[in-house]
Amino acid sequence: MKNIALFSLVVVSLLIFSCKPQMDPKTEINNIAEEYVKLCLHTGLHDPYFVDAYYGPEEWKLTEEQKKPLQDLINHTQELITKATAIDKTNFDEAWQLRHNYLHKQLIAVKTRLELLNGKKMTFDEQTKGLFDAVAPTYTEEYFEGLIAELDAAVPGKGDLNKRLEKFTNQFIIPEDKLDAVFTAAINECRKRTLKYVDLPEHENFTVEYVKNEPWGAYNWYKGNFFSIIQVNTDLPKKIDSAIDLACHEGYPGHHVYNGLLEKTMYKERGWVEFSVYALFSPQSLIAEGSANYGIPVTFPGDDRIKFEKEVLFPIAGLDASKVDKYYEIERLKSKLSFAGNEAGRKYINGEFTAEQYVEWRQKYSLVTKERAEQNLSFVERFGTYIINYNYGQQLVKEYVERKAGDDPEKIWEVYVELLSKPYTASLLQ
Repeated sequence: MKNIALFSLVVVSLLIFSCKPQMDPKTEINNIAEEYVKLCLHTGLHDPYFVDAYYGPEEWKLTEEQKKPLQDLINHTQELITKATAIDKTNFDEAWQLRHNYLHKQLIAVKTRLELLNGKKMTFDEQTKGLFDAVAPTYTEEYFEGLIAELDAAVPGKGDLNKRLEKFTNQFIIPEDKLDAVFTAAINECRKRTLKYVDLPEHENFTVEYVKNEPWGAYNWYKGNFFSIIQVNTDLPKKIDSAIDLACHEGYPGHHVYNGLLEKTMYKERGWVEFSVYALFSPQSLIAEGSANYGIPVTFPGDDRIKFEKEVLFPIAGLDASKVDKYYEIERLKSKLSFAGNEAGRKYINGEFTAEQYVEWRQKYSLVTKERAEQNLSFVERFGTYIINYNYGQQLVKEYVERKAGDDPEKIWEVYVELLSKPYTASLLQ
């Protein structure tokens, strides 16, 4: 009799459980998204650089008194990751699949950042995998030495390559009193070209500020509602090519446009609250930095850039444009050395380099001045493995767009804008 009674109890329990209404997967994602935003804001109380932008509900903002212990936040993040992993995505369309993947990877990034803040030791590659959903390739000293040999042959003169390179490129420094006029002309041209392919609201805008004593060259502070503050660091001289680079990267079609499109399409139109916050140390940043860098050749394909700079920017800056072709030949070769910065950062973060060795490596294999190498070091000390987002992010974005679009400039713009308007992460681009 006892066995029959026990069996009956189990059957009844199973029936009750089976009749219990299950939460709709989309509702569950909405709930996780809300918790994710609040979690980002809590993380921001421990890390002043973590929340790069927030324009969500005002009542969710926190005060220092609401700060929670790091381990409690780590535990809560893991609970959300577990819930997100268990969601049934069977009936999700592409947009919801992308949303689920994005939230899942963003939560992993939050947990990784919290663990680092809590003292957990991770290698360079472990950090980038957790924070940015990517592991950048490794290059040997021999690889960079081969590129340097090419540069050595291209740079005019004889003797020390770094000194020759500095002497040649110093001819292209924008005079400080011409800096704003040059940047303004570059910004206007980038915006005009971007508007041909991107539907921007009439009220979109940003202001430019010139600052000093920062570890970065420029920064976009997105404020929401298609408005940004772009700061340009003038600690070190700006060369003529930096005008287009920064106008595209920080403005059009870079960060200003990317942040605005995500706010418009994901937050305002779809109501996906996770896009009301920008977590700096997250997969979103790899797409943001990679697409901002790739946006430069998208906006100025072929010889368009050199032509515009010769005809417009050089005269404004009062510079001689007769050597511009040689300058860009050298800059193209030098750009291939960008991954040397990753190697220096990898060795520094992994404890293989001292600060002095980092600076020496950057001077030797990135061919930068000591002052520039020291600025690069201060960036790594503040932002760590974030450095991979610029070069490896650009590589991933370029390969993805051109794999889908080929070499058709119109199609490239189409795929590029689609990438800016949807929540992709690095692993989906490969």
